Amino acid sequence: MAVPRLAITMGDPAGIGPEIIAKAGARLAPRLHAGELSLLVIGSVTALRAAEALLATPPIPEIEEAAQAAPLAILAAGNEREPIRLGEMSAEGGRLAYLAIEKAVRLAQSGAIAGLVTAPLNKEALNLAGYAYSGHTDMLADLTGARDSVMMLAHGDFRVSHLTTHVALADVPSKLTPARLRRVIELTAAMLRSLGIAHPRIGIAALNPHAGEGGIFGREDIDVTAPLVATYEGSDITVIGPVPGDTVFVKLRGRSYDAVVAMYHDQGHVPVKLLGFDVDPATGEWKALSGVNISLGLPIIRTSVDHGTAFDIAGKGLANEESLIEAIDFALELARHRAA
Repeated sequence: MAVPRLAITMGDPAGIGPEIIAKAGARLAPRLHAGELSLLVIGSVTALRAAEALLATPPIPEIEEAAQAAPLAILAAGNEREPIRLGEMSAEGGRLAYLAIEKAVRLAQSGAIAGLVTAPLNKEALNLAGYAYSGHTDMLADLTGARDSVMMLAHGDFRVSHLTTHVALADVPSKLTPARLRRVIELTAAMLRSLGIAHPRIGIAALNPHAGEGGIFGREDIDVTAPLVATYEGSDITVIGPVPGDTVFVKLRGRSYDAVVAMYHDQGHVPVKLLGFDVDPATGEWKALSGVNISLGLPIIRTSVDHGTAFDIAGKGLANEESLIEAIDFALELARHRAA
């Protein structure tokens, strides 16, 4: 079976995307040369060349058409209209980030690539460029015509799907509906099956403290979550909940579940990132961040790094490529499963 070809979109070229791509390319060179990987970078060629010069990594060859075969190559996202200044948000950075995603989606839809791995973009720069999206997830849903996509974060076997993500906390209770919760559960179960887990076990985090404490702290867990969870009794998916948010992730870490459904952005992101950050105890600074962001419910495979553009360290050679390599490996596993 031929190795699936994956695209890596650069994200905002003013951020750390070019650096982590250059570092990942150098680290993955043995696997690329052995035919175990095939990667197509899409983004700013100028930004990549600057990162390669800074890091003294081998230049990734540029190609003019995606059809050209190469184990590792870069395809320009589009014409570069203005110089990009590292660490500075700009409409041009947002425009190039969007064009890279748009091109990767079209290549995935045509079958030219098996999936895409995204480096971080900046939401404000994206909107400055005229693209009114809150991030990758809703942009990809719009470009592919998908509905009700779901974000999952993974750190090893610590997997967390999200009922909501980039919405105000005040709006979360109204988003907790039986239809949406079922959609998240079903997509989470499908992802777990694609990882070889035949009978997924999914914990549902409570929205309110102590799952509402009999209604004292709110009734959403009692009136919405509990009845929906009960419908899974006797099915091939074990669904448990609502489980109080202060213990559900401890149980996930103890492997009581294969994944947890979080109700809102910070509830799900905090535990995954707490595990993924490697902090230097002497300085208090983070040295590395591992973890993968996976989009569920799209007609194409998409994984991503679990961090932002880090404008503050862009161009300093400090960015860590670990999360990008994890995202590449996760996408490769999913692509192989889909091909099989």
